[in-house]
Amino acid sequence: MAKVVAQSHYIFGLRTGVKNNLLYFDEQTIIFPCGNNCVRYNIDQKWQKFIPGTERSQGMKALAISTNRRYLAVSECGEKATITVFDLQHEQNRKRKVLTGGEIPVDEFVCMAFSPDSKYLIGQAGGPDWTLFLWMWEKKKVMATVKTSNSGSINQVSFNPQDNTQICVSGNGVFKIFRFAGETLKQSSTFKTDSQNFLCHTWISTEKVIAGTETGQLMMFESCRLRWETSVASVQKVKRQSEKQDSNEPSSILSRVTAIVGYSSGFVCSAGPGTVCLFEKIEEDKYKKTKDIKIPPEMFSNDPSSAEQQEISTLCISPSEDTLAASTDRGQLYSINLSVVDLAKGDHAHFEYLSQSFHSSIITGLSTCIRKPLIATCSMDRSVRIWNFETNDLEMYKEFQEEAYSIALHPTGLYILVGFSDKLRFMTLLIDDIRTLKEFTVRSCRECVFSNGGHLFAAVNGNVINIYSTTTFEDVLNLKGHNEKVRAIAFSADDSRLVSCGMDGAVYEWNTLSGTRESDSVLKTCSYTGVTISPDAKTFFAVGTDCTLKEIKDSQIFKEVPSGHVVCTTVAMSRSGRAIFIGTSTGTVKAIKYPLQNDWLEYQAHAGPVTKMVITFDDQFLLTVSEDSCLFIWKIIDKEGQGLKREKELIYTEEILVTKLDLEEKNKKILDLSTRVDELQKYNKHQLSLMDINYKNYINELTEKCHQQISSLNAEKEVMKTEKEKQQAANVKALSEILEKHDKELQDIESANNQKLMLEYEKYQELQLKLHNVQQECEQQLHSMEESKTRALGEMMQSYEAKLEEKMKLLNQFQNESQQRVREFEEYIKQEEVDADIEIHDIHMKYEQNLREEKKANSMLKVELDTTTKSFHVLQKEIDNRNLEIEKAKQEVQKLQAVIKSLENDITKLKAEIKNKDEIMQNKEKSIIDLNKLNTSLNKSLEVMKHRAQYMEEEIAPKESQIEELKEQMQEMEGELKEFHKTNTELELKIDELNLKLKTKDKEIHKEMKKVQDFGVLVQRFKADIHTCVECIQDPKSLKENIRELYKCYVQPSDVVEKVKVHTDIQRENSKQRERYEKIISTLKNQLSRDANVFQANNTKLMKHNVVLMKEINDLRQELRTVRTELHNYESQSNFNKNIKGSPNTRGAASAGRTGLMTQQNFEEAEKIIQFQRLEIHRLKQEILGQTPSSRTKLPPLAN
Repeated sequence: MAKVVAQSHYIFGLRTGVKNNLLYFDEQTIIFPCGNNCVRYNIDQKWQKFIPGTERSQGMKALAISTNRRYLAVSECGEKATITVFDLQHEQNRKRKVLTGGEIPVDEFVCMAFSPDSKYLIGQAGGPDWTLFLWMWEKKKVMATVKTSNSGSINQVSFNPQDNTQICVSGNGVFKIFRFAGETLKQSSTFKTDSQNFLCHTWISTEKVIAGTETGQLMMFESCRLRWETSVASVQKVKRQSEKQDSNEPSSILSRVTAIVGYSSGFVCSAGPGTVCLFEKIEEDKYKKTKDIKIPPEMFSNDPSSAEQQEISTLCISPSEDTLAASTDRGQLYSINLSVVDLAKGDHAHFEYLSQSFHSSIITGLSTCIRKPLIATCSMDRSVRIWNFETNDLEMYKEFQEEAYSIALHPTGLYILVGFSDKLRFMTLLIDDIRTLKEFTVRSCRECVFSNGGHLFAAVNGNVINIYSTTTFEDVLNLKGHNEKVRAIAFSADDSRLVSCGMDGAVYEWNTLSGTRESDSVLKTCSYTGVTISPDAKTFFAVGTDCTLKEIKDSQIFKEVPSGHVVCTTVAMSRSGRAIFIGTSTGTVKAIKYPLQNDWLEYQAHAGPVTKMVITFDDQFLLTVSEDSCLFIWKIIDKEGQGLKREKELIYTEEILVTKLDLEEKNKKILDLSTRVDELQKYNKHQLSLMDINYKNYINELTEKCHQQISSLNAEKEVMKTEKEKQQAANVKALSEILEKHDKELQDIESANNQKLMLEYEKYQELQLKLHNVQQECEQQLHSMEESKTRALGEMMQSYEAKLEEKMKLLNQFQNESQQRVREFEEYIKQEEVDADIEIHDIHMKYEQNLREEKKANSMLKVELDTTTKSFHVLQKEIDNRNLEIEKAKQEVQKLQAVIKSLENDITKLKAEIKNKDEIMQNKEKSIIDLNKLNTSLNKSLEVMKHRAQYMEEEIAPKESQIEELKEQMQEMEGELKEFHKTNTELELKIDELNLKLKTKDKEIHKEMKKVQDFGVLVQRFKADIHTCVECIQDPKSLKENIRELYKCYVQPSDVVEKVKVHTDIQRENSKQRERYEKIISTLKNQLSRDANVFQANNTKLMKHNVVLMKEINDLRQELRTVRTELHNYESQSNFNKNIKGSPNTRGAASAGRTGLMTQQNFEEAEKIIQFQRLEIHRLKQEILGQTPSSRTKLPPLAN
């Protein structure tokens, strides 16, 4: 017989208390812990893949994903704390490496993080040592360790996103940045943060880190300094229900920043219960809160606001930064699209469930039915949930006022039985509600079950089992016999037998017809927790606190199979009788084939004791629930991977119960809505017809206006053309004048350059003669130097050869000495090895003795440990109470410290001011003496300056009047320019619009002309055919046939329908065109306003630049005038000298030529500067004219 295997199929739930318990693998896939597994869940396709935890694991503590999203690190507790790295790209999530603390004892790793290149991993060990480990994880090598805290807890560690060597650590009174250098982790920066408890942090850039505190503060640190700080703490009214008082007392609590995550345009952080804040970057070191995202109230809850009080434990953003996901402390998953957040109106947006709503507390009841693929669960969170194991969805959910301890689903799937703390309720499953049908006075019913036929149900009331009729609700039987509480009951396949087990160690078989006890098996040393019955109802299987599975036949324990020192909590057998499954107190699920052999298959499942276990009626699925609030669905298959064979294929029904009132209400709503739709359709038709009439009138008005504007614009165009021709003619004349000037200047420059070349050639010949003489002298010196060097080399060679011979002799001596020393050293090593072996043997013997003593001490310490753990739990409760008091005191101390600090700062500032004032007084006394001396000297110079000032004022007065006149002219010019540009842009826009309208009208006219032509041809043909008909006017039969042919030829049945269709099509086209043109006009208006603002700004800049250029031109003109006057004076002097001397010397002519050249050069340079300035002015004018690009943009073509 092949072994039966349970394979994980689907999981409902989230494990809380795990750091970073929600991660994005890709855009559609998330990773979260559930039980003792990690789940890869595809949001769109809703499939799950599983990464099982390690064996004998005591629970997960933290998760971390690499930056390339390939590797997943899982921190687990056990005998030794371990970090397991999985390869997510491998199909079966292959385990890559297992990392430990090595020789350093570590109980748990609180948090972890991968480096940016995914080669390194950091793990923060728990208290009391708080050691930070840095691994090169692929080689399992610990690169460095460092103690991060002395007393406070560490909450988060992370790498710099662009630097492998920089690590940030934050916690209670701890905010440190370490740098890895030289195989050590050194603290690179210190922050005074003793009073703050940092719960989370995130890197925003290579140097900036934002951290969130317990008091709701957000702090941004950069290079050892606090750059920015804000508070998200908003005092909220929270209702706390105390155990001692019945009334609700509102209390104010501060918002804690428990999670924070950064993205490209800012960061997201939690801001107290049920609230997440979006911050966006405004400036370099400033962020602004843009939106609040809140958890929505629960629809089917007694207290809808309770969902809003959930605390955010983890936040993560998808790789494309489109979606934000969050997990809460109550085991719920939420998500929101960030683009929806931007579009949302108001200050708030709301999360949505990422998959389904999960249980948030211990699941106490589990049941399934036969006729539907439904699972029913109840929990200590006061909710009842109905799941579908075919679609893997939550079908129904309702929350009650009392806690639910047990649940049973009717075989038809239409009724449900729930055991609450006050009563047992028989309820109906409606289409959208769970309603109570009957209540029974059974308090705290821990077990209830329907019979396989559905006609009976059994409920446990302490140590009594009550059997009721499903149809009449009468108490049929009361089964008494157990001395203590009954823990489990089960019906046989034919419902004639019922098996029960209790804490008194008894397993009883009852007859459901007579109520008599048929068989019993009592074992007082074991308190049973679960029981099941075989398909033939001859054997029972029970589990209890003695860690064994018992097979009971004929009132005797036939066989016992040990479960491996693990307490068994539940048991279930397949309906085929081939396999038995048990749930344990550690959360594992074990399978064994029947007949029983000591050959268990163990599966990592839950993170707490398994509370209930059920197999579906078709033996395809195993269902388990636990104290970790998770529901597991297991696929039961053979070792070969095939499902178990079914005797008959089940066909699930789809009927649903609906009350008559609900149906009537829905029918009424449908009728009301249909009448409303008809009314709206009629109203819309009427409105459309009115709109068409209005738009036709409006179009006619526009066409008239367009024709008028076109005629006026054509006239303006002709005027502009004439002006353009005049300007072109003026430009041609100016160009010819400039070219003539340019030719003259070129001739003058060529003559001047020829004279310069002659002078330079004479200098070149003189320098060549000097070079020849210098070369001859250098050759003579080189020859003499070479002879002296050869003599010196010969002498040096002889001396060095003698020294070499001496050194070789010394070398031989040293070699002989070294060989003797090597021999001596080898003999010494041999003697040392013999001595070391003797010492090692002695140490080994001593170590064995120490080991025996330590083992004895360890056994004693284990006994002491048990006693101390009990006292530890008691002390821990006291510590928690004290911590609450300490937190309140800390808040008061913080307030007082802030007041003290502010007062101390004021005192220090006042002292500093007093010292500064004393120094200032002394300096002022010295300066007064100096000033008195200066005053006398200045009085003398003042008189001289007054005379000069009077003289300067007389000169300045006429110049100021000239400047004012020029300014007035400039302002007038600017006003004219602005008016000209405004009119120009308006005219261009009008022209473009009118051109477009003209084109559309031309097209419409062309179409109408074609239609007229076609219609004329048709009329001519019709006339000719009528003429032929007229010839047969005396013969009525032939006339009738001809007319019918005419009707068939020219009239078709679709013509009437086409007219109506054409009319509606025209209306639609008109409405589309109208909407399109309105959008285009609105966009063009916006563009016009923007371009006008840009043009004004550019115009002001250009005008300022123009003023500067005008000043430079005026300066250059003055320089030109001075140069021209100097030229004129020089020419007059040269003519005068020629007349006096007659024949000048060569030297005098050369000097005069040089001075002439200098003046010509100055003149040429001035002319070049003027030309350059003219070109610059011309370019600026063109830019001013071309500063209206938006007004010349063409509109899109009209759609036909």
